[in-house]
Amino acid sequence: MIRPIFSMGSALVLAAAILAADVFLPQGGAAHDYPEAEAYLVSDDAEADVEAALGRAAENGKRAMIVMGANWCHDSRALAGWLGTQRFAELIDAHYELVFVNVGMPQSGDGHNLKIAERFGLDELPGTPNVLIVTPEGELVNADTATTWRNSASRSEDEIFDELSALADGKA
Repeated sequence: MIRPIFSMGSALVLAAAILAADVFLPQGGAAHDYPEAEAYLVSDDAEADVEAALGRAAENGKRAMIVMGANWCHDSRALAGWLGTQRFAELIDAHYELVFVNVGMPQSGDGHNLKIAERFGLDELPGTPNVLIVTPEGELVNADTATTWRNSASRSEDEIFDELSALADGKA
């Protein structure tokens, strides 16, 4: 007698998993439909990098965009990927001085450069990434949304662009 490798129940579970994967993956088999970039490099002095961005913001009449994330995080890589596209580059060039800050893994106690967030009134970073929009004078203008970017990979390009546009214009 030949024994089946799978029982009928496990075969149905396997078939359902295969069908679900086909439904939830974007066409072409890619695991996601957003660009990715690893922009969160370890800096010798991240606080000086932020100071330099604030200085450039003051000189150019812009706001600083401080993106605090990590290369291990798919949401951080997704946000960095969007920020590196032509559409976002034009927005950033017109309104922001951008700086990426590597924060390690703050939610597990292995955080780095967290004093930067504290400087702008954020006592904790519950995850990554975080987007701090700061005036040249050091005022955090998006305190209510700075730590809400942990779903960047799930947001649409337009949703991210619209929020950053509103923050650039002082409407958010």
